[in-house]
Amino acid sequence: MIDIKRKILLAEDDGGFGELLKNYLELNDFEVSWYTNGIEAFKGFHRYHFDICLLDIMMPEMSGLELATEIKQIKPGMPLLFLTAKSLREDMLTGYKCGADDYIVKPFDSELLIFKINAVLKRTNGFGTGFSNVTEFAFGKYRLNTNLQLLTNPKGKRQLSPRENDLLKLLCQYKNNLLPRDVALKNIWGDDNYFSGRSMDVYITKIRKYIREDPSVEIINIHGKGYRLNTNVIKSI
Repeated sequence: MIDIKRKILLAEDDGGFGELLKNYLELNDFEVSWYTNGIEAFKGFHRYHFDICLLDIMMPEMSGLELATEIKQIKPGMPLLFLTAKSLREDMLTGYKCGADDYIVKPFDSELLIFKINAVLKRTNGFGTGFSNVTEFAFGKYRLNTNLQLLTNPKGKRQLSPRENDLLKLLCQYKNNLLPRDVALKNIWGDDNYFSGRSMDVYITKIRKYIREDPSVEIINIHGKGYRLNTNVIKSI
């Protein structure tokens, strides 16, 4: 199943403005989950898959800056765009230090917001797979639902962690082709340093264990380059 809509987490405590913005984004073919405080937004981030987060800075219980910091700790590659009435240079710098990809000051031109969202999505997810909107994948006996972070086969189900889910999704997007290490590291870990690379290797080992019951699929290590999820593998007995 192909989902043609990108999913937005919207954190905005102003009820009237939040509802108006949600409706406008949905009219522009986005799927929006709207939360009115930082705590609920953080819970929603854990529960669902999102392509980008739009965060108001001034919110009750948890500010947009605090929320951004928490989100980046879980998923460093998650695109963030701050919506705020604060236009001071220091506030903008703080936002960028928290991981913002862009910053837009209220009141703003609605068309400009759509342009900025699409620009950030293109910049952060546009690594040439052509499959970034696919949310379900099939390989061998397995089915991956990236929204639910769920890997299933005829014998049962396995709930994946966010990084396991993201890494397996990338492998599926590049199925039977090379997934470059730097693409995976920058999109999931946020950088491609030595420690991130070792961490990814650990996750690859975990995923191999999850799919070992089906001999028709395997993850191949292409030394120094990356990984390849091979399907329809024929193994001699």
